Amino acid sequence: MKSLTIKEIQKIIPHRHPFLLVDYIEDYEPGEYATGYKCVTYREDFFKGHFPEEPVMPGVLTIEALAQVGAVAILSKEEYKGKTAYFGGIQKCRFKGKVVPGDKLKLETKIIRQKGPLGIGQATASVDGRVVASAELTFMIG
Repeated sequence: MKSLTIKEIQKIIPHRHPFLLVDYIEDYEPGEYATGYKCVTYREDFFKGHFPEEPVMPGVLTIEALAQVGAVAILSKEEYKGKTAYFGGIQKCRFKGKVVPGDKLKLETKIIRQKGPLGIGQATASVDGRVVASAELTFMIG
C-alpha cells in the first residue's frame, strides 16, 4: 500500500485550506484509484451555516472531496504531474446518508475510463462502512 500525507497531497493537487477536503491518502495506484479520508470536525467552516442547529456536511462538498481523491489518482501519473484536473460532469449522483461532526469519511475513487485528457471515475463515500454518497465523476486534465 502507498500512502500520502497532507503535504504530499498538496504537491499533487492545488487545493488548500479551507477547500482541501482530504486529510490523507491511505492507498493509491497512479492512474487507477485512490482511497483517502476526511476527518470531519465541528470546527469546519461550513458548519457555521449548514446547519447551526444540526450540523451536516453539504453533499456537494462530499462530492468535491471524492473528486479531490480522484485527482490524486490521476495527477500522480508521471505525465500529468503539475497539471490540474477539472470537473467535466457528475452523473448517477446519489446521497444516502448524512455526514456529521465526528465522522471519518472514507473516500474511494476508481478511474474506470480514460481517453487522453478526459476520463471518468467511479466514486463512493462512506462512514463506518455505510455508503453516504456515490457518483460517476467526469474529469478533464488541463
